[in-house]
Amino acid sequence: MTLSDATTDELRELASRYPQARSALLPMLHLIQSAEGNVTNEGIEVCADILGISAAEVSGVSTFYTMYKRRPMGEHHVGVCTNTLCAVMGGDLIFERLKGHLDVGNDETTEDGKVTLEHIECNAACDFAPVMTVNWEFFDNQTPESAVEVVDKLRAGETLQATRGATITSWRAAERVLAGFEDGLVDEGPAASGPSLAGLEIARANGWTAPSVDDAKAEPAKGDQVADTKQGAAEQADTARAESETAIEESPADTAKEGNDD
Repeated sequence: MTLSDATTDELRELASRYPQARSALLPMLHLIQSAEGNVTNEGIEVCADILGISAAEVSGVSTFYTMYKRRPMGEHHVGVCTNTLCAVMGGDLIFERLKGHLDVGNDETTEDGKVTLEHIECNAACDFAPVMTVNWEFFDNQTPESAVEVVDKLRAGETLQATRGATITSWRAAERVLAGFEDGLVDEGPAASGPSLAGLEIARANGWTAPSVDDAKAEPAKGDQVADTKQGAAEQADTARAESETAIEESPADTAKEGNDD
């Protein structure tokens, strides 16, 4: 497959958005996936040429991050969190059920090309465990049964709304958004809800607020001032270490210990 001129132009546009062009590599790789379905050898070569770096450097990045795929992906990517909290809450059961239901292993695609299944180390949504994602959109508080229902709807082409996110489109469409091109769905669905807002609700009920901008900008107390020279920083470090050692020596635990030496 040959990259289209339109995709190549967009890759160059991404590179132009950064003071140093090579900073655009991550979104450029997402754009390659959006156009090609995975990071291809051709995509690596084009990115290297645009950024003026070696193909080996681009390849090193594309194989370091798990969101970049070297094999063709299905229409949808389903990720099941199997990290500690999600696992004990049922994530392992969900993943095993989906593997059996879809007849695939980890990082494999169904025969109809609709779903690629992958276990994810952490979806950073522990307050909604167990969690899975579809094209990086959250599906919270899942069960083996609800997960099967989600993938069946994906394979049937039915419309799905993420728990805290947009209407599900496709993995390629999501990759284009990650590359930095809007899809107009940014305001669909709540960004936060339930447990994520518990702390905010408690703070409001108790009248707790964050320091004002003016307070944050206020001059720090003398003991909190940051040294502006290496010598000053060293002196501060020595002082802090001495104060810490003194506090340890005078701690109740040490005093009690000394009294029990006999």
